[in-house]
Amino acid sequence: MIAQRFSQNSTRRIFAQRSPFLPSSRFAAPAIITTCKPLTHSRLAATQNVPGDEAYAILKAQRAARPISPHLSIYQTQIPWVLSGLNRITGSVLSGGFYLFGAAYLISPLLGWHLESSALAASFAELPTAVKLLLKFGVALPFTFHSWNGIRHLVWDCGMELANKSVVRTGQVVIGLTVVSSGALAVYGL
Repeated sequence: MIAQRFSQNSTRRIFAQRSPFLPSSRFAAPAIITTCKPLTHSRLAATQNVPGDEAYAILKAQRAARPISPHLSIYQTQIPWVLSGLNRITGSVLSGGFYLFGAAYLISPLLGWHLESSALAASFAELPTAVKLLLKFGVALPFTFHSWNGIRHLVWDCGMELANKSVVRTGQVVIGLTVVSSGALAVYGL
C-alpha cells in the first residue's frame, strides 16, 4: 500500500512538472495533480467525555429520531409469504399440541385425569354433530395444510415449480387441497 502511494505521488509529480521531453500541449497539468496531496483521508471530529446519564439521554434522543423500518402492513399480501408463515405456525401448533397431549397423557394417572382412548371417544360421542364437525375440521386443517405444503416444498427441493407463477399456482392448489381434505376428514365417520 505504501509503495503504491509512493509510486502514484511520484508519477503525479513527474507529470505535473513541465518536462522538456514531453510536449506541453499533450500533458496539461490539472490542479489536482499539481497539489500532490497525500491520499490518506481523515475526518476531524470533536469528542468529549460525557457522564453516563447524559450519554444515555443523548442515545435515547438519537434512537427516537431514527426511522422505523416498515412492517408487513405496507406490503401487498401475496400467497407465497402468507403460506410460508402459515406453514411455520401450523408446524408449531401441531408439534406443540402433540407435546402437550403427550405430557398430559403421561401425568394423567397421577392427577386422576381420564385421557385414555375409551374415555376420550365416549366424551366425544356425547357432543352435538355440529360441534364434532367443527372440532374435527379444526384438528384436520393444520395437519392437512402442513402435509400438503410439505409436499409442495419437496417438489421445490427437486427443482420443479420454482417460477413465480408456478409458486402462486402451487400455493392455490395447496389451499384447495387443504380445504377439501380437511372437510373430507371432518365428515368421515359422522
